[in-house]
Formats: sequence, C-alpha cells, structure tokens
Amino acid sequence: MLEKIIKAAVERGASDLHIKAGDVFRARINGRLVPLTKQRLTPDQTKSIALKLMSSEEDRARIDRIRDFDCSWGMPGVGRFRVNVLRQRSSFMIVMRVIPFAVPTIESLGLPEVLKQIAESERGLVLVSGVSGSGKSSTVAAMVHHINRTQHKHVVTIENPIEFLHRDLSCSITQREVGVDTDSLAVGLRAALRQDPDVVILGDMGDAPTIDTALKAAETGRLVIGTIATPDVVATVERVIGTLPPAERDVGRMRFAEAVSSIVSQQLLPKKEDDGRVVAVEILVGTPAVRECLKDPERLSQVKRHMADGRKDLGSQTFEQHLEELIEAGLITAEIQKAALATAGNVFPAPKRPKRAASS
Repeated sequence: MLEKIIKAAVERGASDLHIKAGDVFRARINGRLVPLTKQRLTPDQTKSIALKLMSSEEDRARIDRIRDFDCSWGMPGVGRFRVNVLRQRSSFMIVMRVIPFAVPTIESLGLPEVLKQIAESERGLVLVSGVSGSGKSSTVAAMVHHINRTQHKHVVTIENPIEFLHRDLSCSITQREVGVDTDSLAVGLRAALRQDPDVVILGDMGDAPTIDTALKAAETGRLVIGTIATPDVVATVERVIGTLPPAERDVGRMRFAEAVSSIVSQQLLPKKEDDGRVVAVEILVGTPAVRECLKDPERLSQVKRHMADGRKDLGSQTFEQHLEELIEAGLITAEIQKAALATAGNVFPAPKRPKRAASS
C-alpha cells in the first residue's frame, strides 16, 4: 500500500510527502499540502514505515532512541527520496522529498543560460541560495550534469544525504554521503582537498568551519559550488559574513569578496491557473566592481544596481527583472510577483509595466 500511495503522489507531481501518526498521508503538489488518503495512520503503522525506509540494520536497531534522522531511499521505477524521520508528540513523523531518477538539466528547469557559464568557471565560490523547497538541490544537480557532459574534470560531492545519482560521463564523479562515507560536511570538505578535485559540491553551508574551508578551497584554485538557505543575494552575503567570528570578520569579508564567482538565488512560484510552478532567479556575477562593493559593508546595497546593469552583457539579473519577465510572459500573476518580492526582502513596488493602448 505504501508503494502505491508514493507512486500515485509522484505521478501527480508531488515534491514532498508527509507521513504522520494520527494523520492521513499528505503530499505537497504545486506548493500546496493536500491529503492523499482518508484513513489516519496509527503510531505503530508510522513506525513500521520508518523502519522500512531505513537501509541500515544498525539504524533500525536504534529506532526507539532516534529523535531526528536523515537518509535516502529508492523505489524502482519511481524515484529516489530524501527522508527525514522525526519525533513529534512522542510518535514518529516522516517527511520525504522526491528526487527523480533523471538528473535535471538547466534547460528542463527553465534556468537562465548563464548558469552554464557559471558551471564552467575554472575556480571560485558559487553559492546557490533559496528558502527550503526552492529547488536549490535540483539547480546544483543540473550544473553538475552540465559539467559532467562538457568538461573533463574530477567532481567531488559531499551530501547529506546523496540525492541525485550522477553517472560518469566526460567527468569522474565521486559522491560521498555524510554519516556513511565521511563524518561531517566540514571533515569531508577538508579531505576532498587531498583528493585531486577540480570541482567540489557541498550540501548546505550553514556553519563557520564549512564556510571557512570552502573559501580555502576556492582560494587554492578549485571551483566550489554550495547551497545556503537564504532568500536573496544580499541576505546570502550577510549570512556568510555573519557566520565568521567577529575578530575575523573584516579579513573574512575580503576573502569572500575575492573568492566569490557567482551567487544564484531562487524561488519556486505557482503559475497562473495553478498549472505547476516556475522558477524566479536572481544572479550576481563577481566582477571587479561587485568585489569592491562586497568588501565595504556600507556599499553592499549597491550590488543590486550592478546585477541589474549587467543583465545584457553578463547575464546577471535581479528578482525584480526576472519577475517582470515572468509577468510579461503570462506565467505568474501580479499577486505572486508582489509576494515573491516580499519574500526576497524587496518590499518596494515592482517596476510598472507600460499600459496597453485601448483597442478602438
């Protein structure tokens, strides 16, 4: 029965499944959490499902001591899933993120073409940011796939857990899972620097040791691509600098400004008529002028002007510019545009579109 429900959810385009004791199966479809069944699950049923999703006998043996647990699970012919098992009200709950077997491409995700150039960078730090559920992992996977098809490099990924599985094409892809192949993201990253990598892919960069080691890797001539849970480009810069110890912040700001290659921030927005979702993207390209702004906290607000001005020549863009494009293409409504700007911290009005002339 579990497999049938999961398969039906994936076929309906679900991005996540929620399984909780005392509740029905639910799935997030086009951004909305909808019920899939009518019968509520008992605590024992939920525990049995959690045991089924754990691949390790050692983990299953300590099920009653688990409070928070992450793993991955695959279903033949349907897809892979990032699984989080947690406790709530003393019973189990499971959240499953759907990861399709097919690795996405930059084109299939509707991402700007400039991401291909960003992925082909020889060195530097590339950050892909967005709130939870904004598609960061898919974007990074698409960039890795582009590198894998067009370059001849060694790519090392450090993930928690491994999501998309990459076959070796033109590249050699080494995928390591935190807790299985390495102790932590920071430990795996330090080890990766001794493994002759050209490109290092990181999961969520949320702490100072990981960010510091990522900067060191970029400074030694590698391309480092990582994700971070921030809503826009400016917030991403502030988060990175804010994680550094106060005594090292000024030096860290200089290091970050010199190391950063690009920052890509994104949101997934509902389309008109509830017809799926579309991605809105903000892109910063690390030009000399941008680096000077990043070095000076008083000039950080100027990076948005550089993003807007560089759209034609560099491929950079602000959320405002891309949202306006999505409005003109008829993909989103004005209400969604306004909500997206507020989420990104841009509460000022979007640029006005010229009024159409009345038909005679």
